[in-house]
Amino acid sequence: MRINKYISSTGFCSRRAAEQFIQDGRVTVNGQPALISTPIEEGDVVCVDGKRVEPLRDYVYLLLNKPVGITCTTERHVEGNIIDYINYPERLFPIGRLDKDSSGLIVLTNDGDIVNQTLREENGHTKEYEVEVDGRINDEFLAKMAAGIRIYNPVTNSYVITKKCEIHQTGPRHFRIILTQGYNRQIRRMCSALNYHVRSLRRIRFLNLTIKGLAVGQWRECTPEEVSELKRLANMQ
Repeated sequence: MRINKYISSTGFCSRRAAEQFIQDGRVTVNGQPALISTPIEEGDVVCVDGKRVEPLRDYVYLLLNKPVGITCTTERHVEGNIIDYINYPERLFPIGRLDKDSSGLIVLTNDGDIVNQTLREENGHTKEYEVEVDGRINDEFLAKMAAGIRIYNPVTNSYVITKKCEIHQTGPRHFRIILTQGYNRQIRRMCSALNYHVRSLRRIRFLNLTIKGLAVGQWRECTPEEVSELKRLANMQ
């Protein structure tokens, strides 16, 4: 098994994060510094920062209706981080992010493989949001949002054109939008490019999982049926 996949299978982090740990020299195999290409075989001792990590026997999948003000980070020194907020007895990490000013559905798990698979942009996984802006929406706004907006991507320090998306007006200043990608603060940046300011933003669906029945701040475990369908949609079955 590849070492990044092995580490993610322990619930310690995602594959991408594991690769960074390896590059940073924080991972050893049988006491020796690991490389990205290091294969893991039965009986090998893998450590991150000197602490042994082992595959989990059971995976956990939680749905949280995140309140505004909570930050989607596993860094415990950040005030209002999602890990301390949910206070679950096992180590979890969120699938994707919702910015601090947004609310709604966030999935937390210790299954690193599903995190890696569902966040691949090329897989086109859908996320649905309810949004309120500070001005009246018109047909021009809807058409431009649906066609794609030129926004700044701070990760690459460049401008990108967002993918075509589905959008429906639900009120004079309200709309629902379905995205298949997830640039940092994407909806806010798209609206800003058209001179609108987002007043509220709530994620209501991630693939087959919805926020229905969850009050703000509540969380619950996914049902076996939900997990099975999530894995099917993530091309893991």
